[in-house]
Amino acid sequence: MCRFLAYCGEPVFLETLVCTPCHSLIEQSMHATEAKTGTNGDGFGVGWYSERTEPGRYCEIRPAWSDENLQSICSHVRSRLFFAHVRAATGTAVSRANCHPFKAGRFLFMHNGQVGDWPRLRRKVEAMIPDELYSARTGTTDSEAIFLAALGQGLERDSVGAFQRVLHAIRDEMRALDITSPLRFTATWTDGDRIWAVRWASDDKPPSLYWRRGDNGLIVVSEPVDSQRDQWRPVPPGGGLVARVGAAPEMFRFH
Repeated sequence: MCRFLAYCGEPVFLETLVCTPCHSLIEQSMHATEAKTGTNGDGFGVGWYSERTEPGRYCEIRPAWSDENLQSICSHVRSRLFFAHVRAATGTAVSRANCHPFKAGRFLFMHNGQVGDWPRLRRKVEAMIPDELYSARTGTTDSEAIFLAALGQGLERDSVGAFQRVLHAIRDEMRALDITSPLRFTATWTDGDRIWAVRWASDDKPPSLYWRRGDNGLIVVSEPVDSQRDQWRPVPPGGGLVARVGAAPEMFRFH
């Protein structure tokens, strides 16, 4: 499984969360403590918003701990909203096209989880992507396919409902094929103004997700990036949150 973090609030340098803390995302790429695998070295990505409507993005297939360009970018880029992700591949190729966060227009999306028995389901899930969006399909992951299918389901108008409809359709296909492996979806996405994060799984065992209000804004993480674990609140299974930049998060049920 992968590890990720998302931030929205007062502009800060990316390094304050990605590089500097004692259990930063770069540290988690080597020594994650709440994931199936301790090492997440199959690539990484960062995405950030600045003066433009659409976000910037940098992805690489090298492990996060060995890429000097990542640390340089994070020490110079300051943003009010950014995503970062370190990848542990689950059966698809290690390539830039498969690195999170995924981008479409003004949206960014990151996922930690799995579609059980993905090779059997891939064509059916890709068929959920509308023709006008399929050209944006550059990789082979289940994560990107879910994201594009949700865009086709009205992500811009009904953000939570779009993902729910896609996940329900995938679960129906899994049942029809008698696939017993779980569908797990711990994810976060943004339109550059609001940020959503959810934690859900068909077997009620979704990957971990935490949040806290820091001094400058909201932080959402796969696992805490510092030693102050009592300051972090777990998102319960079947739960989610949404927040605008500078505002307190609102919790909701995701099912």
